[in-house]
Amino acid sequence: MPFRGTALAEDALRSYANWMASQQVAGVAVWAHTGRGPRLSAEQRSQVLTTWRSALPLSVIVAGASDLEMARDAKAGGADALLAFPRAEDPVAYHQALGRELPVIAFYLYEAAGGVAYDNPTLHALLSLTAVVGIKVATLDSVMTFQRIAGLIREHPDKLLITGEDRFLGYSLTMGARAALVGMGAALTDVQVALLEAFRTGDFAKFVQLSGVCDRLAGATFITPMEGYVRRMLWALAADGIIPDDACDDPWGPALDAADRERVGRAVRDARAARP
Repeated sequence: MPFRGTALAEDALRSYANWMASQQVAGVAVWAHTGRGPRLSAEQRSQVLTTWRSALPLSVIVAGASDLEMARDAKAGGADALLAFPRAEDPVAYHQALGRELPVIAFYLYEAAGGVAYDNPTLHALLSLTAVVGIKVATLDSVMTFQRIAGLIREHPDKLLITGEDRFLGYSLTMGARAALVGMGAALTDVQVALLEAFRTGDFAKFVQLSGVCDRLAGATFITPMEGYVRRMLWALAADGIIPDDACDDPWGPALDAADRERVGRAVRDARAARP
C-alpha cells in the first residue's frame, strides 16, 4: 500500500489500481499483510476497497479479515471473498463465523509473520467446511510443509490450493497449486502471470526460465528483515514506473538502506529484460 510518511498516498493508490486493471489477473487481494490490512483504520480500509472495486468492477476481490467487523465491512464494500488471517483459538468456529458473511480462503502462514501451524486434523476440519473454498499456503521457506498440505488437500478435491510461496513460486505449481496469491505479485505481475500460463500450457522451457526470473526477484525482496518486503515491493513498483518514487513509505516496516533499494532496482531491470 503506497504511503507518504504515515498518510495513504491516494493518487498513487489510484494509479496502481488502474495499472493492475490492465494486467491479466483474475482478481486482487486487499487488506492482506502486503497491504498492511490489519494496521489500517476502518476509514482507510474502506477507501482502499472502494478504489480497487472501482478500478476492477468485474474482477474477484479477496479481502483480508481477522474478525467479523472486517468481514462485514468487506461484504458491504463489495468484496467477493475473505482471506482469513490465522487464529489459534477455535479456528473452525472462527472460519464458520466468517463464512456466514462471504466465502472464505483459509490461510496457512508462517509463524514469524503471525501465522499458526495448523496440524493435519485442523486443516481437514477447515477444508471440510462448506464456506471454505480453498487454502492459501505461505510458509516462506518450508518446502516440506507445503508438500504436506499439498498432499492433504488431495483428499478435498473440491477445494483450491493457492500458493503464497514467493520464494518457490514455480515449484509450488508443480506440487499442485492451481492459483497464486503472492505478495510478490504486487509488482512485475505480468512476468508472474506468464510463469503461470507457461506451466498451464506445458511450455516448460519458458516455465523454467521464468521460474528463475521470479526466484531472483524474490531473492531481492523477500529477505531479512522479512517485514521489509512490503517496502521493497513498493520500490519495485516505483522502479517499474507504476507509482511515484516518493510514495514508497511503509509506516510499520523496518528501516532499510540505499543498497537494499538498489538491489531491488537491479532485480526489476533484470525481470523487465525477461518480460514476454
